[in-house]
Amino acid sequence: MDWLDALILGIVQGLAEYLPISSSGHLEIFKDVLGLDLDASKSLEFDIVLHVATVLSTIVILWREFVPLCKSFFTFKNDDNTRYVLKIILSCIPVGIVGLCFKDYVESFFGGNLTLVGICLCVTAALLSFSYFFRTSPLTARDYKPRDITWYDAIIIGIAQAVAVLPGLSRSGATIATGLLIGDKREKVAQFSFFMVIIPILGEALLDCKDIISPDAAAVASGESAGLLSLIIGFVAAFVVGCLSCKWMLNIVKKGKLIWFAVYCLAVGILCLAF
Repeated sequence: MDWLDALILGIVQGLAEYLPISSSGHLEIFKDVLGLDLDASKSLEFDIVLHVATVLSTIVILWREFVPLCKSFFTFKNDDNTRYVLKIILSCIPVGIVGLCFKDYVESFFGGNLTLVGICLCVTAALLSFSYFFRTSPLTARDYKPRDITWYDAIIIGIAQAVAVLPGLSRSGATIATGLLIGDKREKVAQFSFFMVIIPILGEALLDCKDIISPDAAAVASGESAGLLSLIIGFVAAFVVGCLSCKWMLNIVKKGKLIWFAVYCLAVGILCLAF
């Protein structure tokens, strides 16, 4: 992998992590387009760096909201901020179960399977379309009274996040669309969606680091390497673009314009299935 490949993949990760178009699916597409042949450990290493970069971009953009949550939670205050953090933790339980019990099975779906990516992108398009038309339909719009995220909503949105581990199923698209369908406020569910990914990504990074430094991983390492320069360039690109796309996505959700991403996902999904 050269610096240009790393730059492209970093930009893709930064955009697709927040926009409802599936970062995992687009990374698979671009790795195939660029003809990259990273071995498992090096690909894992690079993906960890990109995901950690986008976690940091979330914290930077939502810093004013993030700091009070940490202060309340770690000082054990019995207030709304602490309850909000507990809802985030609750929402992470489903994806935690998937990560701990089915990690190897899920990872078997990655590695250039563009047919699966295409199918999942079409499913993402259908979910985004359904959430948009369900809330704008005259039959449902008149009864729509958006609310703050409840404990029940947190676990439902968490289940949506767990399902979205497949490449091509957008995590942000699945969680935000699910929140809108069950009646949550647009700005609240977007912010919740971005916060709830921090714990799974950092947890996955720790598990993957363990896999990378294991003797078995070192023994099978072969193929192209993601060098230090590539890792730095990928990290910086994902972080900078992630900051911009996080802010952009928050505004998009407030305006209710997710339908255009459904059109995009459907088009790319069909292209993946065709080629």
